[in-house]
Amino acid sequence: MKASVLRHGLNFWPPFLFTGIHVKSIGEDYRHAEVELRLRLWNRNYVRSHFGGSLFAMTDPFWMLLAMHALGRDYIVWDKAGEIEFVKPGRSRVRARFDLDDATLEQLRDAAAGGDKVLRWFETDVIDEDGDVVARVRKQLYVRLKPRKRG
Repeated sequence: MKASVLRHGLNFWPPFLFTGIHVKSIGEDYRHAEVELRLRLWNRNYVRSHFGGSLFAMTDPFWMLLAMHALGRDYIVWDKAGEIEFVKPGRSRVRARFDLDDATLEQLRDAAAGGDKVLRWFETDVIDEDGDVVARVRKQLYVRLKPRKRG
């Protein structure tokens, strides 16, 4: 699937559309993605900062999607675990960037080459308009070579 088609699909996906999450870009090579969330009446909490669930949701699928597309159809890629640390209240537009480099992809391929499952943590900071960290998100991916491709 072309990255631009995925980006448009995600922007109209109800969990993103109705919380105000906007996918700004996904690299055609599936190595990068950028997402933003504007503070709106419907996505803020009682103390008028970003709802924590929206902050986590804006980061949720991207490591898995990038790894799945960058590794290709020979691999199973799933989200295994996730955690978020709230650093400060988000009271402005926030953004998150995901960068998957060639070295990391090569490490995943090498570790999965024998057919074993690979568990790998990825980290993303959610940043506000001043460049301050609002939240730190960690996602653990499960990666495994598909049985028909194992040697």
